[in-house]
Amino acid sequence: MRKRNESVTVEHERAAAAPAPLDKGCSLRHSLRLPAAAAADTGMKRPLGRRYGLWFRLRKLIIWLLGVYIAIPFLVKLCPAIQAKLVFLNFVRVPYFIDLKRPQDQGLNHTCNYYLQPEEDVTIGVWHTVPAALWKNARGKDQLWFEDALGSSHPVILYLHGNAGTRGGDHRVELYKVLSSLGYHVVTFDYRGWGDSIGSPSERGMTYDALHVFDWIKARSGDNPVYIWGHSLGTGVATNLVRRLCERETPPDALILESPFTNIREEARSHPFSIYRYFPGFDWFFLDPITTSGIKFANDENVKYISCSLLILHAEDDPVVPFHLGKKLYNIAATSRSFRDYKVQFVPFHTDLGYRHKYIYRSPELPRILR
Repeated sequence: MRKRNESVTVEHERAAAAPAPLDKGCSLRHSLRLPAAAAADTGMKRPLGRRYGLWFRLRKLIIWLLGVYIAIPFLVKLCPAIQAKLVFLNFVRVPYFIDLKRPQDQGLNHTCNYYLQPEEDVTIGVWHTVPAALWKNARGKDQLWFEDALGSSHPVILYLHGNAGTRGGDHRVELYKVLSSLGYHVVTFDYRGWGDSIGSPSERGMTYDALHVFDWIKARSGDNPVYIWGHSLGTGVATNLVRRLCERETPPDALILESPFTNIREEARSHPFSIYRYFPGFDWFFLDPITTSGIKFANDENVKYISCSLLILHAEDDPVVPFHLGKKLYNIAATSRSFRDYKVQFVPFHTDLGYRHKYIYRSPELPRILR
């Protein structure tokens, strides 16, 4: 009897401990559905989380860029030297890794490298390319021979390059070759602070360097014609130089301006890379610091005091110095009293030619134009 009661008790405890039978049509289905629903909810939260995180990072980047965009004008205003650097771009040396002491590496086998000293603590690197007709005679010759060659019966072009790069820039080298093939001596140099030239760049310093090289040429070229050729920013140096030469009554035989502007303020305002041109207070933030740094390059003022023949070359598709600035400069020069006894010519190059800012040397018409 006791055993039977014990077995009944054990069975009763087992029955109590066992789970209740599940309804196959409801409870079981519900229990199986719970993990799937939880997974679905997690899957939905994950893309939403990613989307939110991506938007947060994008918004953070936009705010950061906007802050930098707004801060730059104030930085330029407080540090005018930054704007001067952007005008000169002398820290941009293109092409890289070339030895300016070896112009022959650039295909200029009839070129000699000099170093001149316009002022104390200033040294400038100079290249002198002789006319192609003297190529064979020039091989293996020293600096003295090249200096004496300036006295030969060939005209001389003093070439003043634009900002950025060096006297070994690709398009500049190609122009030297073209001018040499046409029978010109070509003398070019890097302003102080450019290339391997020593010194700090400034408009006054660049102009003085050009004057020193011009006088150096005239001391060796005798009665041979000497022409000044300026390109881009070099047109500002060229008109500064020629105005000074005319004031001391030693003008060059002609002035050639390739892709010129009127003055540096108008060029900066018209420059296609000037993303701040519509920024409130653009002149105060960006143009006034240029003037504060002593940078004017006032071609429009200089041409009123120049008395020699003037040739202006400009491509209609120039993306750096807008074509209308070159045309405006020509109109100022053409009506100036200083040019009344001299020829002033403007030669445009059509957009279809694709000469842009620095490829006018490719024009097959250039020999005729220079003649």
